[in-house]
Parts: sequence; C-alpha cells; structure tokens
Amino acid sequence: MKRVNLLLCALLQPLWICAQTMLPLTSPSETLKADILVNEKSVRIALSDKGEKVMEAKTLQLELKENMLAGNWQVTGQARTSVDQTWQPVYGERSLVTNRYNELELLLRSDQNQKEMTLFVRLYDEGLAFRYAFDKLDFWNCTLTAENTQFLFSRDCDTWVTGMAQGAYSKTKLSALKGVGDRPQVIQVNGRKFVAIGEAALVDYSRMKLGKSNEGIGVQSVLSGHVNLDLAGYQSPWRYVMVADHPGQLVQNNDLVLNLNEPNQIQNTSWIKPGEVLREVTLTTAGSFAAIDFAAENNIAYVEFDAGWYGAEEDTLSDATTVTVDPARSKGPLDLPKVIEYANAKNVGILVYVNKKALHKQLDEILPLYKKWGIKGIKFGFVNVGDQYSTAWLHQAIRKAAKYELMVDVHDEYRPTGYSRTYPNLITQEGIRGDEESPNLNQAIYTLYNRMICGAGDYTNCFFAERVTEKMGGRAAQLAKRIAIYSPWQFIFWYDRPYNAPSRAGGAGSAESVIKTDAITDFYCSIPVVWDDTRFYEGDMDSYAVVARRSASDWYVSILNAGDKRQVVLPLDMLKDQSRYKATLYYQAPGKKKAVVSVKEIKLQGQENLTLDVEGNSGCVLYLTPCKK
Repeated sequence: MKRVNLLLCALLQPLWICAQTMLPLTSPSETLKADILVNEKSVRIALSDKGEKVMEAKTLQLELKENMLAGNWQVTGQARTSVDQTWQPVYGERSLVTNRYNELELLLRSDQNQKEMTLFVRLYDEGLAFRYAFDKLDFWNCTLTAENTQFLFSRDCDTWVTGMAQGAYSKTKLSALKGVGDRPQVIQVNGRKFVAIGEAALVDYSRMKLGKSNEGIGVQSVLSGHVNLDLAGYQSPWRYVMVADHPGQLVQNNDLVLNLNEPNQIQNTSWIKPGEVLREVTLTTAGSFAAIDFAAENNIAYVEFDAGWYGAEEDTLSDATTVTVDPARSKGPLDLPKVIEYANAKNVGILVYVNKKALHKQLDEILPLYKKWGIKGIKFGFVNVGDQYSTAWLHQAIRKAAKYELMVDVHDEYRPTGYSRTYPNLITQEGIRGDEESPNLNQAIYTLYNRMICGAGDYTNCFFAERVTEKMGGRAAQLAKRIAIYSPWQFIFWYDRPYNAPSRAGGAGSAESVIKTDAITDFYCSIPVVWDDTRFYEGDMDSYAVVARRSASDWYVSILNAGDKRQVVLPLDMLKDQSRYKATLYYQAPGKKKAVVSVKEIKLQGQENLTLDVEGNSGCVLYLTPCKK
C-alpha cells in the first residue's frame, strides 16, 4: 500500500536586499548543506557533505537571443517546502521509492529592467538539484541561447567521460577535458567522495551536455541548440549533483532522477509489462514460429521483429503500415497476422522496430493500426536527439503511444532523464555501449557505474555469440551483466537464434550462433528483469563491481571483475536467516574456458560474510533462494 506523508511549510518573504544574500538549505537528515549566495549577476550554490565542501554550482548566467537581462539579481522573496513521501513504481529497481527533500524557491528580479525569474533548489540526502523558471510575461516569445551553468571544484579531479551516448568511457582529469561529454558525468572529488552531474525531467528543452568550464576547475552546461521558452513551458529541466562515498551508491540512489519527474500520468497500467525479449531476424514465418516456440518454452515474454519487416528502414518510401520484407535482409515469406495469432495462443507478445523515417511520416497512422493488429510495443530506431524540437517530438510520441497502450523502447543516442516515471510505457532505451559494440569488462563496469545512474539501458545482451568469449569476459560474466545492467525489457540472445530457426539472409552483426539449451541457459532465461530491492556493495570504478538485487524472496548477487583474480568479501546482511537459504554459485572455474560456466552449492549457515574467489576478466552470480520445506 502506498504511504504518502507530505509536509509543506511554505513561507513567502519579501527581501529586497541589494547586497550579497546568503541563504542556507539542509537535507532532511542534515548530511548535506547548500549555501546559496546571490551575488550580482549569478547565484552560487556551495554544496557540503558532513561539513566538507564538495563543489560549487554557479547558476543564472543566462544568455538570450533578445539580450534582455540587464543588471544584477535581487532577491524579492523566498518559499521553503519540505516533502517526505513514498510511492510505488509500476516497475523498477525497487518496489517502493522514497522521495524526501527540502526545497527553497527563490524569487529573483534583475535590478535594471525588472525581469523576474525563480530558482528552485532541492536538497536530498542523496544530492542537490536545481532548475530555472522564467516569468511568462517577461520572457514571452524569447529564445535562450546558452545556460552557462558551471559545476566547480577546488582541485583537479579524476572524471569518466564519453563523447556520445553509445561511446566508450575514458578516465581523465577535469583539466584535460576536450569537447563535450554526455551526462551523467561522474567525478571523484577525493579518495572517499564521488559526485555525478546530470539532467532530469528533460521533456521539451534542449539536451544538456558537459564541457570544460570557462573559469576555475570543473564542467559547464552546453545546450544542444537554442531553447524556445514558450515550447519549454518557461522552465528548464532539473540539474542535479548526486553525492556518495562510493560510485556504486550513486547508482543505488538513482531514484533521485525519477523523483525529479512528474508522477505517473497513465491511469490504467495493467498493459505495461516488463519481460525478456528475443529478437527475430530471419523475417520469415518459419523463423517467427521457431522464435515464439522458444520464447514460450523459456518464459520469454516477447519476440521483436527488427529492421526490415516493412522494407528498407532508411528508405523514405518504405511503408510501416504494410508487411513488405526488405529483400536485402530476408527472402521471406513473412505472414505477420498469422504470426501474431500464433504468438497470442502461446502467450507471447509481439514487438516491432520502426525507424525514425517512418515514425516521423506515419506515427499517427501506425499507432492505432498496431493496436488493432495486437502488437504490444514499438522499438524506435535512430531517433533524432539533442535539439529542443527533436526532444519535444520524441516525448510527444511516447505519450501518443500510451494512448494506444503501446510500450516503447528508444534506441540509439537517446539517454533517459526519468520520464519513465511520468509515462511508464517508456519501458527502456539504449543510449548505452551494449554488447553490439563488444565492450570488454572494463567498459561494462564503467557503464554500470556511470550510465546506469540515469536509468534503464537496453544492453542488447549476447550469450552464445563468439564475441562473448573472444572479447567480453566469458559466459559467466554475461550472467552477471544480466543482473547488474538494469532494463525492464532485456533483449537476450542478441546474435543467437533457436536451433530450429532458419539462418538469416542479412542484418546486423557479422555472425550468428545457435542457442544451446541446458541448465545454464535455463538459469540465464530465468533471471528477473525488475526488482524489489537493489544494493551495491564493495567495488572499484576501474576494476570490479558487486550488486545484489532481490526479486520476492530470492537474491541475485552479481560480481564483475575486469582486473586480476581477486577475493570478494560479500556481507550476508540482506538475509535475515542464512540457514533458511540455499546458495548456488555460477562462475568460471580456474583453468576452464570462458565458454564454460561451472556450478556449485555453498553452505551459508553461521556466516556473516562470504568470501568468493573470482577469476580475472570474468564474473559470477550467487543465487540465494529460500530452502523448500
């Protein structure tokens, strides 16, 4: 049952102070403190953790096409609010989310031409968030050209950056930054303190990226295009700075991004169903039946038809209202109505891929049509991202899909900012360097500690493809990644096909493998995609990670190790009574090939901690389930 306890204590005070104005704000447990200094042409927010200064944000250095801001900022009033509530997500990394913060609403006016703005500053125990609001009358028909928000540090820190949403991460210094990086960006303030700078509630504004700051040591917001303030609803997205003592805690606390978005707007969510997905690439009726049979036998919820089912995806003449197989990908035949009927009989949902060219041209036509056909969801391909109009169009398309009870997966460069809370039919998105790119385990761990702060990532998981053993740490590591990299739609066996499916004629990837059914495959298919609890334990940004997730009474502990062989000490504090649990370890045994996953039972009784040996460049999964009486 949802518990909501909302505490509001707003106080509006006219201040009319022309000199510097310092306003303090503390987090609910008083671990974080923000000192907000209004100083001439900017507002600075100094953030401290347990009395130690972490960083400073320099805000309200706005540039408008109309060049209409003149003079210094004056505080004309303030309102303070405290919120303490819990809410239940439709799905997620935990079944109950806490939303607890203190907020300062700061009313500001430029002293020369009396233009009014509001700066909202929230302080959670997990971090700082702020956004800008523009007075509608003062800023009507205006265009924002630059935001220039700076995030400044007292020393040259290590940071992890990628220039594009699907790019590789690299470790560098703030002073060595070049170009712009995608958000969120993790920065190690010192040996025991990490921050993540990002963006939440980006709906109809230009995307923020981060470049080297123009002053001091730090990063600065770089918008991906101008912002029409009318279209943006006269407010910016939230900018956040999460703070943690360990990089895994940043990911564990990623509910902050959801909390900065509006609540669920879909009244009936019974049709929104997470699950595993098997990609069908032969684009034939025979291949479809084989995929559906395999999915039904292995409790895989969906079969997805990838590019080519309605024609060449990049051809503007391809018609997404028809089933017209691209001959470069398949010789067919594909009887999609018959396939959907067969899938329904097997309790398997059908998803389809649609490229942006058809989406832009046919969206309002295909949505009711796909609903009529019985399709459950759409994967948007190669969507435009970054500028304001692309951002607004995409989120409008997600809202339109909800009207026809269609779930959505956005592929390629789109990165989430928490909109799946508001429209949970946005099940997942790519914006991630997944298995299509054959990332090594170092990159997988960077992805976990960086990209996964902002939300679910469609990782295009592989299991039998050659790249798994040649480049990606082996099959035991793939089991661990299934748990660590969260997505409510998990595409599994990305380059693999059922044993009785025909070979494909073309399509993504240079090779394909046949799925081998055995006890390990059964376990791989049985791993949940959504969770009731998530905890990050020990780890290191550059080498290893330990993640424990709970589904009902079962715990799945994922360990990824990109470095040399190591011992990992796992606390068993998630179990109230170890004697009631059976522990099974799936791992790569010493001297065994990376294609081989070994299995052994482990006794837990009487232990507070469990020590596990993990091979280098590998991974393992500890599965904890209550003993049967």
